[in-house]
Amino acid sequence: MKTLRPILCAALVLALATVTPQSRAQQPVTFPSGDSTAQGFLYLPHGAGPHPALIVIHEWWGLNDWIKRESAGYAAKGYVALAVDLYRGKVATTPDLAHELSRGLPQDQGVRDLTSAVNYLRSRKDVKRDRIGAVGWCMGGGFALQLAIASPTLKAVAINYGSLATDKNALSRIHAAVLGNFGGQDQGIPPDAVHAFEATMQSLGKPVDAKIYPDAGHAFENPNNQTGYRPADAADALARVDRFFAEQLGH
Repeated sequence: MKTLRPILCAALVLALATVTPQSRAQQPVTFPSGDSTAQGFLYLPHGAGPHPALIVIHEWWGLNDWIKRESAGYAAKGYVALAVDLYRGKVATTPDLAHELSRGLPQDQGVRDLTSAVNYLRSRKDVKRDRIGAVGWCMGGGFALQLAIASPTLKAVAINYGSLATDKNALSRIHAAVLGNFGGQDQGIPPDAVHAFEATMQSLGKPVDAKIYPDAGHAFENPNNQTGYRPADAADALARVDRFFAEQLGH
């Protein structure tokens, strides 16, 4: 037993050394948003920085474990990632509750929380103020576009099957490069809507790159989508996002 004790102690030290960077990577944060307080989780990359940064915007389910894993993944790639909790602590586990939560979120409050998140990141010494982007899925994809309209300092925005605006006056305020991934079988955001968005952006001289996956439906990137998850399409879409942010934000 005495012989095993040093080995067990060494193993414990190694385990703690392995866990510590991961526990440091996720930090609950709050920041002012108008007259209220917004919240989220901050994921930090290794090194003092400054680093490029990303606003990560959840689906209608809320800030669940999948979005947290995606955020941690972006931190591992060198970004300061802020996953904004638009529902402020609530997470849906059923479509009915997700529908209720999404319907109960005023768009102006969501956009205000997100623009406040951008300002929070810009105030951090470990963030490159001119290298901030946003990525969202489903409801979060739509909010990513609204954030691009509301926040001219954003450098790059990735929309994954989010609702699209086509109003020229609104889209003319976008200064960020925009990338989109969409499902050809998505009934809510059909290919015609994607093409109309692309055409409007191009007519304004705005950089846009939208790809439609012909056999994919809505939420095809989410592995929790038991009937619609498409691993090959999801891998391609996420690789497109990685390349896009590497080109636009410097990683």
